[in-house]
Amino acid sequence: MSSSAPPVLPISTAQSESQPPVATPAFRAFISHINDSLRNGFSQRRPWAELADRSAFSKPESFSEAALRVRKNYSYFRVNYLSVIGLILAFSLLSHPFSLLLLLGLLCSWIFLYLFRPADQPLVIFGRTFSDRETLGILIIFSVFVVFLTTVGSLLISALMVGVGLVCAHGAFRVPEDLFLDEQEPAATGFLSFLGGAASNAAAAAAPAVAARV
Repeated sequence: MSSSAPPVLPISTAQSESQPPVATPAFRAFISHINDSLRNGFSQRRPWAELADRSAFSKPESFSEAALRVRKNYSYFRVNYLSVIGLILAFSLLSHPFSLLLLLGLLCSWIFLYLFRPADQPLVIFGRTFSDRETLGILIIFSVFVVFLTTVGSLLISALMVGVGLVCAHGAFRVPEDLFLDEQEPAATGFLSFLGGAASNAAAAAAPAVAARV
């Protein structure tokens, strides 16, 4: 009795590899650049006790003196002032969850749908494929809608005005004579690249992904 071997089922060795929704190396480089810039900036902040020293406050004699104080104090307490403005912005957004969700949705849309989406992976929504130009146009229209036609824009402007007002008031009444401006000027000047450096690093990280679409 001859035993017949069981038929061998064909097995395909090709595995369908699904691409991630974002270009992972570029996205990780983007987050790393932002994290390094923020860490470097916050390392240059002044002691908060020095910022709130009540014995160093006095009324300015004139508007020109107040403006000079603001300029000197901003050069010295630059990181602290920007931190205060950032905290006011964060508190304003947290106290308005709908605006926060809109802003986060806008940010995520730019990150996942355009900036860090793989160039060889088209955007498909409800079975329709969108080109990069169409995606960019939709995101621009969505950004204009969120910023100018909702409460997000007015909320951000109001929070910025409150933060800048507090910074100017503190700078005008804080006497800068006890601050070592000459010695600390290089560090303060170096922090000029805090925001600009973070933006340039972010742009450098996103450049390869954007250049692939142009």
